[in-house]
Amino acid sequence: MPALERAPEKPPGHEVWSLGGDTMGTVWSVRLVAPPGATEAGLTAAIQSELDMVIALFSPWDPTSEISRFNAAPAGPVVLSAPFWTVLEAALDVADDTDGAADPTLGALVDLWGFGPPGLRPEHAALPSPEEVTAALAVSGWHRLRLDTAAGAALQPGGLRLDLSSIAKGHAVDRVSDALTRLGATSHLIEIGGELRGAGVKPDGQPWWVGLEPPPGAPTPRTVAALADIAVATSGDWRRAFAHDGYLYPHTIDGRTGHPITNGVASVTVFHASAMMADAWATALTVLGPEDATHLATAHGLAAQVLTRTPQGVTEHLTPAFRALMEDEDPSA
Repeated sequence: MPALERAPEKPPGHEVWSLGGDTMGTVWSVRLVAPPGATEAGLTAAIQSELDMVIALFSPWDPTSEISRFNAAPAGPVVLSAPFWTVLEAALDVADDTDGAADPTLGALVDLWGFGPPGLRPEHAALPSPEEVTAALAVSGWHRLRLDTAAGAALQPGGLRLDLSSIAKGHAVDRVSDALTRLGATSHLIEIGGELRGAGVKPDGQPWWVGLEPPPGAPTPRTVAALADIAVATSGDWRRAFAHDGYLYPHTIDGRTGHPITNGVASVTVFHASAMMADAWATALTVLGPEDATHLATAHGLAAQVLTRTPQGVTEHLTPAFRALMEDEDPSA
């Protein structure tokens, strides 16, 4: 966890604006202290421009997006834009660090299980057959993707379909934060579909306090955290899922099996200086399961909380960095 070397300066304004809209199948909201001369329309347009760019890069629902063009490309090198390269490289770094628990190449499996552009599987439809899963696995796998740094290209091995949904929302949060900072709105809180990043402090000098969303029905106490120049992402099994024969299939796919996870993890929350990295790590730790996730997050110095459903109820695993972060915060101050 990055520590603040000095208290953030209070923003020049005294009013907090609230802006919002739709993006990436969810909603975005921003609270900010506007710089002198700014207008709500101007700031909203700047935010929406960044979000539209993320869709143009990473939305598999848009057939003209860069990710759709890569997925449809024949075998061979595909030159990537600089923003796309940056995000893909970060996703592959986390794949390396987690032995593929966060795998950005599972687009075929995501579609097969009903979480991609083809849409959700009907509740009474048959589940994918073992043959279908095997075929999707055959064209997936982060180890099959190679980056040619000199050419700025990714080598499409043929049939591989990227899916960067586990990192794109976090990247969007970072882009919006950077854009607002360039415009002089250095104090802000951004949320896109559960991924948040706070910068600076409010006019009263207080940080941006946020409540972390627990799994539905979990008896765990509500966690409140201060986002001062830090981001947080939560991956939860209730956000996108479908039911079949009374069993819940969450959207997080384990690339080792080709199936949605069955390790009981209900949610993972990760704090990081980058919303993009918090997003990616939250997904990776969800796939790893409570014990391996806690050990790996601890080894990487991550502030992470893992909530798991058990016959005895929801259990909680915390890394030392997460415990230290919570002990340092006093929301009643």
